Amino acid sequence: MPSIAVIGAQWGDEGKGKITDYEAGKADMVVRYQGGSNAGHTIKVGEEVFALHILPSGIVRKGVVNVIGNGVIVDLISLDREIADLESRGHSVEGLKISDRANIILNWHRLLDGAEERLRGKKGVGTTGKGIGPCYSDKIARSGIRMGDLLDRELLEERLDTVMPMKLKTMEMLEVRLAQNHDELLSELLAYGKKYSKIITDTSVLVNDALDSGKNVLFEGAQGTMLDIDHGTYPFVTSSNCVAGAICTGAGVGPKRVDEIMGVLKAYTTRVGAGPFPTELNDDTGKMLLTVGGEYGTTTGRARRCGWLDLLVVEHAARLNGLTQFAVTKLDVMNDMKKIKVAVAYDVDGKRLEHFPGNFKMLERAVPVYEEMDGWKGWKADETMEVVRGGYEALPKEMRQYISYIEKRSKVPVRIISIGKGREETIRR
Repeated sequence: MPSIAVIGAQWGDEGKGKITDYEAGKADMVVRYQGGSNAGHTIKVGEEVFALHILPSGIVRKGVVNVIGNGVIVDLISLDREIADLESRGHSVEGLKISDRANIILNWHRLLDGAEERLRGKKGVGTTGKGIGPCYSDKIARSGIRMGDLLDRELLEERLDTVMPMKLKTMEMLEVRLAQNHDELLSELLAYGKKYSKIITDTSVLVNDALDSGKNVLFEGAQGTMLDIDHGTYPFVTSSNCVAGAICTGAGVGPKRVDEIMGVLKAYTTRVGAGPFPTELNDDTGKMLLTVGGEYGTTTGRARRCGWLDLLVVEHAARLNGLTQFAVTKLDVMNDMKKIKVAVAYDVDGKRLEHFPGNFKMLERAVPVYEEMDGWKGWKADETMEVVRGGYEALPKEMRQYISYIEKRSKVPVRIISIGKGREETIRR
């Protein structure tokens, strides 16, 4: 620090929530800068488990200012639910701030999301159905409602008068119906504005002031690099930019304001929903990773698809994000495996590819070229903290060789090693 970004280096679900929470121990401010309630960040502190979707992962750290930036799509229902859950468990959300420029998910976005996915049929992209795509579409089409609009009745009425007729026509064509009328929606949104009026602000000023005064600021990404709208496995991606470049537009800071960029990398690979996945394992090894790793989506509950680590993905993420370090997670899930494979290239129609292609049809035909390494002997669950206290050298030799292999191939040093779900089950090099 003073500023560090935490970015997903695969298809999401890498453990960003845990790593953000861990790094937030040194932070004065945590800033979410993209995505929405389609994200799922899980944090385990002692015996407590927090499943966050919209709130920044520094929210369970006392004294940390948590910011929802302008690049985030705000689901007010999800926000209400998460705040209520935290407060019911004795955790304050004091210090939470939301950008006045953040767009809001409305009921028509959820309805349209489901209708559009149904029309895609077997060609569906695996949306979470939470209205993220339609909301981002409205933002780009200049038809969105923003948090700051909720504070100005005249402005909000004007926006609804302009946008709502278009949405009703679209829903009519897609045979879905909005339960609310204009006045009901206006009243609901004004009530939210009154409720959150003290935390809606120009967060760009807030973040830049913190940086100017030497505060430690952590920028938290959602989803992962391979779900980026431009650089992921399009069209099986999310609707926002997940790479480090989105920090500037999504938080309102200049590119020179980010000092370190940490990629969170799961020791194997997973993804949720549809889309190409070259190293996917539909065998007993894949089932073991699913079961032992507890690979079920925090947001959807869907089982994640599991496979070997893919170095083409890792190198793609390192280049796009300008990664300065890695945090490698879930190494403990691979304990006691005799052999471990890593994809170093693809064979596509007899041609060797060493860089991740943009054509998803090519990816569907890609056959991974693997290198094999020795696995390592694990330890009992109650011995994890003993390993942590022993530091990096206490890890099995073969595990350290695996980490070194990732560093050599990606040219990015591994600074954090996670060997358990808990905050404290982490080694910093």
